[in-house]
Amino acid sequence: MDGPDNKGLIYHVTGVLFRHNLNIIRNDEYVSPDGQFFMRTEFEGELDKEALMTELQNTLPQGINLRINPKKKKNIVVFVTKEHHCLGELLIRYTFNELDADILAVVSNYNYLQPLVSKFGIPFHYISHELKTRDEHEDAILRTLSIYQPEYLVLAKYMRVLTPAFVKHYPNRIVNIHHSFLPAFIGASPYRQAHDRGVKIIGATAHFVNNDLDEGPIIAQNVKEVDHRHTAIDMATEGKDVEKIVLSQALKLVFNDRVFIHRNRTIIL
Repeated sequence: MDGPDNKGLIYHVTGVLFRHNLNIIRNDEYVSPDGQFFMRTEFEGELDKEALMTELQNTLPQGINLRINPKKKKNIVVFVTKEHHCLGELLIRYTFNELDADILAVVSNYNYLQPLVSKFGIPFHYISHELKTRDEHEDAILRTLSIYQPEYLVLAKYMRVLTPAFVKHYPNRIVNIHHSFLPAFIGASPYRQAHDRGVKIIGATAHFVNNDLDEGPIIAQNVKEVDHRHTAIDMATEGKDVEKIVLSQALKLVFNDRVFIHRNRTIIL
């Protein structure tokens, strides 16, 4: 739940849960400097979701946003282009039940990674962008997504910019990963540029996608130290490892409903 801070919010919520014979097993809350209250509560017991939601709405002040999410795997579609490292990590985690999600399909504007995906028995949709306008290409993707009705889209090194018209179909439900050199080293060969400048750390950022390129709310980040002994190829290899880890960390947070968005930043509870 989130909304304007007020006295007694925790008291009211815990009281309602008690009356419904539900046991709280974890509770986290935070109040932002601008007076916004956030709370995530895990509870167990026999749940009548409609009755619980009704009483919470009648008990809490107006302006409070409530969500009751059962603990279950999220349905996702993964977008890729040619790089395999993030996709491979997700496929392995999915295979060994470590992803908290079901990968319904993989979509790509190249067929380069189809052999990898086929080994895992997951549908692969090659939707070329060639000889299509951007709108035509995205319309074709949306038609494919309508088959699966995913809850989230994961851009695992998908190297095309999504338009606002596309993003509006999945508000705060598209997760992207990129190296943390942006915007310092843009364009081709960012690791070569970083090597030439003598960069001492490399990293990755996972964020939600919004209408501004690579400026959506940040979910997770990490860095790794490098030095003069690292070649540009070494740095790229290290960077891929960091990207895999950060994307997996971000998805775990999102799929476990731990991420709130407030003023283009995330609150993780």
